[in-house]
Amino acid sequence: MEYSQERYKSIKKKHTARASRAYYLELFGNFIAEREGYRHLDGMEAIYFYLVNQFHWMPKEVRAMSIEEISFVLSQEMADWRAPDESRID
Repeated sequence: MEYSQERYKSIKKKHTARASRAYYLELFGNFIAEREGYRHLDGMEAIYFYLVNQFHWMPKEVRAMSIEEISFVLSQEMADWRAPDESRID
């Protein structure tokens, strides 16, 4: 199978979008940790802990969720959230 430059651009765009979603989800985890008063958790660990407590799901179920699934579950909470200005890196 031969790939054109357009196909490579499409693949890169897909993976870049997923990486960006993961990055901002991690930042949202920092926000959750601060909001909830988690003393020793941040990032994805704070999100996992929050989902376990919020929905009473088992930790292994939460850890098995994809970035897309976690983003979907938290989409309403993230709707009005804005990443810190200093986190916007090119």
